[in-house]
Amino acid sequence: MKKIINRYIFREISISFIIILFVMTFVLLMGKMLQIMDLIINKGISVLSVLHMIMLIMPSLMIFTIPIALLISILIAMGRFSADNEITALKSSGISLLQMLYPAAVVSMIAFVITIVMSNILAPTGNYAIKRLLFEQVTKNATIALKEKAFNIHFIGLLVYADKIPADGEYMEGVFVSDSRLRGEENIIIAKKAFVVADQEAMIVKLRMEDGSIHTVSQDLKNYRKIDFTTYDINLHLGATILAKFTDKYKEIEEMTISELAAAIKKQELQNASIREIMLEIHTRFATPFVCIFFGLLALPLGIKSHRAVKSKAFAVGLIIVGVYYLLRVGGAALVENGHLPPAMGAWMPNMIFAIAGAYIFCASNREFSFLHMLYTRVLEKRASN
Repeated sequence: MKKIINRYIFREISISFIIILFVMTFVLLMGKMLQIMDLIINKGISVLSVLHMIMLIMPSLMIFTIPIALLISILIAMGRFSADNEITALKSSGISLLQMLYPAAVVSMIAFVITIVMSNILAPTGNYAIKRLLFEQVTKNATIALKEKAFNIHFIGLLVYADKIPADGEYMEGVFVSDSRLRGEENIIIAKKAFVVADQEAMIVKLRMEDGSIHTVSQDLKNYRKIDFTTYDINLHLGATILAKFTDKYKEIEEMTISELAAAIKKQELQNASIREIMLEIHTRFATPFVCIFFGLLALPLGIKSHRAVKSKAFAVGLIIVGVYYLLRVGGAALVENGHLPPAMGAWMPNMIFAIAGAYIFCASNREFSFLHMLYTRVLEKRASN
């Protein structure tokens, strides 16, 4: 009997979990559609490559959506049981709230395992794979977005003009470049031919110009010099676009695995990040999966109490809980950055609060559940004796 009930509860929670997870992940993905369309239309990146990028970015999105989907699915399932009086039937059959926790705990543990794998393996490797893939696409398509016989401003501090650009975009002829990146002077570079080349190791995109000259004029127009060259390279900066952050050879924190983060702390070689930020990232990657367990513990009693307007109330309660959790998480991270909290405390503080709240509400509901079952049993006994 108990096995049948456990399977029934497990199936109800699992179906809701899968549907909500799919919908929420899709919604988050739609938030990136403008960037995706920009890659296809303006950057010349193929649809197949974009689909590959979407697959790589999914783990990062699902780290966020899995705990939320789990919370709302348990709230909805338990709320429906309560609304359909199935909870009353379970009480009468002697099923306690603690016994009902088992199928919810199984789903929570599955979500926990998936999230911890994504957080520590799939998401960081996927983020770096996107970086490498976009860099390759930048190398192939940097000249595709350029128009011939027009002034192009796709690169920071550079104005590029070319008399001729073949359809394949492999090279440019009759090239004029205005370089205003140096303060106090402006360089005008004129070349017969130019190519876009890439340093795969350093992850730098360059414009290699051949057979030309550099004309430098000071800001006050008093000084002028000319330098002829056979070959001259200009580093290209891609501007404030989705591609800009993918031309740095160093891995960002979100692109590093746990072992790489630990090695970076020992060697102190990570750029643009303090040791506190790295430690916070390590603790957060383990704290986020654990919230699945605490959400499951909290959602079960709250769902049973939500017997009216099941779905709307479950979504509202779920969003409030998630909002409070991530508000605490952002606050903890801010306190860590300011040096007011150690990284471990900043990452685990929201989990500890929700663990205590979940345990208290569950224990209180379990006592109420047991009392109602005892009262219901006594009423039945009195009716039978009469």
